[in-house]
Amino acid sequence: MTDSRITSAVADSLIARQLKEWPLASANYRALENVEVKEFNIGGMPVKVQFNPARAVSSGAKVDAASLAARPCFLCAANRPAEQESIDIDGRYELLVNPFPIFPRHLTIPANTHTEQLISGRIADMMRMALELDTYTIFYNGPRCGASAPDHMHFQGGNSDFLTLASAIEASDLSFLQSNSGATLSLSTSLPVRCFIIDVDSPEAGADMFDRLYAAMPVPEGEKEPMMNILCRTRGKGQARIIVVPRRRHRPSCYGTEGESCIMLSPASVDMGGVFITPRRNDFDKITPDILINILDEVCLDKNSIETIAKNIK
Repeated sequence: MTDSRITSAVADSLIARQLKEWPLASANYRALENVEVKEFNIGGMPVKVQFNPARAVSSGAKVDAASLAARPCFLCAANRPAEQESIDIDGRYELLVNPFPIFPRHLTIPANTHTEQLISGRIADMMRMALELDTYTIFYNGPRCGASAPDHMHFQGGNSDFLTLASAIEASDLSFLQSNSGATLSLSTSLPVRCFIIDVDSPEAGADMFDRLYAAMPVPEGEKEPMMNILCRTRGKGQARIIVVPRRRHRPSCYGTEGESCIMLSPASVDMGGVFITPRRNDFDKITPDILINILDEVCLDKNSIETIAKNIK
């Protein structure tokens, strides 16, 4: 199915149709009404912890090369469920309903060709999606930063009123770094999620500023790009905000499925955005603010490393 312009109304209609026609998606979205949520404040940032058993598939995904090679790609059209409808986006991406939702409105936006999960050259696409899907936050998980399909390039989207990081940033002090004609780059180190913020007037200006930041970020040995999560949402009147969260680890040391000290929490953009997903009851019950802070400290870059990146931006 094609559409000349993707809007929030188009996405909402797709979700409504799929919930009528696709039993798996319908059941999982109904189950969202009964997920349990705990709320904390960590370091001045309100956060939520969601007990969501349906997300065990994603949280426990094996993303090593051998495991990826052994399974069919679930984002390729040939391998998707027959019930999963798609809408074309500019001949490059497809709009899908995510059948294992975190958000009340949860989208998956894969590239229409099987190409690996890398953001280089695609940040302007992400901004355009955020401007068109103006009630959604569009997000990107790096290949070892929460992506359960690092072999197939994709974004996701969820209703913007769900995540807490954006409002926490609005209420915090930002350090101005630089600007160009159409984009401003700032830094936030006062919140437990240390991040760069790019406010843009156009996708082209935002892409230029993002590329400067991208070039200054370290690329870990064995990786093809800096480790990061990215969230993008509209700010109205053709403006968008990009939040870039640099990473240093894929999963925290407490991650695992065995033993009392293990917690199956694999942080991705949604977690960095302020909603932590736990698919197991015992993990949900034992999560505390201190545990969340320790997880963020392990997987995110420390303040000194973030400030070093800021100094190296050309």
